[in-house]
Amino acid sequence: MSDRYCVIGNPIGHSKSPLIHAAFAAATGQDLAYERCLAPLDGFEATVQRLIAEGFKGANVTVPFKLDAARLATRLGPRARAAGAVNTLVFADGEIVGDNTDGAGLVADIVKNAGVALTGKRILLLGAGGAARGALLPLLQQAPQAIVLANRTVATAERLAQDFADHAALLSVCGFAGVEGSFDIVINATSASLAADVPPLPPTVFKPGTLALDMMYGSEPTVFMDFAGSHGAVVRDGLGMLVEQAAEAFTLWRGVRPQTAAVLASMRGSDA
Repeated sequence: MSDRYCVIGNPIGHSKSPLIHAAFAAATGQDLAYERCLAPLDGFEATVQRLIAEGFKGANVTVPFKLDAARLATRLGPRARAAGAVNTLVFADGEIVGDNTDGAGLVADIVKNAGVALTGKRILLLGAGGAARGALLPLLQQAPQAIVLANRTVATAERLAQDFADHAALLSVCGFAGVEGSFDIVINATSASLAADVPPLPPTVFKPGTLALDMMYGSEPTVFMDFAGSHGAVVRDGLGMLVEQAAEAFTLWRGVRPQTAAVLASMRGSDA
């Protein structure tokens, strides 16, 4: 019988993860089955315990359960501890091991797929919620010149920066309107695109060739991408991040790292 995995969320019907992991399994010769799992909003722990009882080997976790997963895990990896959230669970030897592959997926998409180095670069990270928190440690590990955290509520960004005090020399904080200068890379980790909105940034944050990446993705460019592109930026959505974080999770589960280029190209084609 194939090893079983799933993605847990609510809602979950839109998830592309089963397609991605099926492609990874076929390409690597791994015998696994991957499905969507709808958990009740108040039933995440019960859902995980049921999956373990049914013999599942692991799971991805998406909204709104990433914080629940961090609390439920019996052990957290360094990335999950830094993020305060879990998007990947490994069920093994009676443990529920929590990890966070979102930031690693973001970095892989920027460096490998977009071909943009992060080392020595000025990075503007928009937002101070879970998405930004998950991205911060992997970004810092790339040794950028500086990362500016910009958020609507400055105090929230300050609390996030305090949690990464070991990297204080690289981090600074401001409100959206207070961002000064231009950046090599601008990452939108806010949920503004879901509401067809754009953080109120000065357009001077972009310069010709700036990489502007929105963690959101869809069949059309987000309003953030349109805004950035109109001011000279090279724009990118979050689909590559999705595929790369899935590859990182697959590697944790199977010990085999799948190639992502063909899967990403196929998914971009299916969205066209």
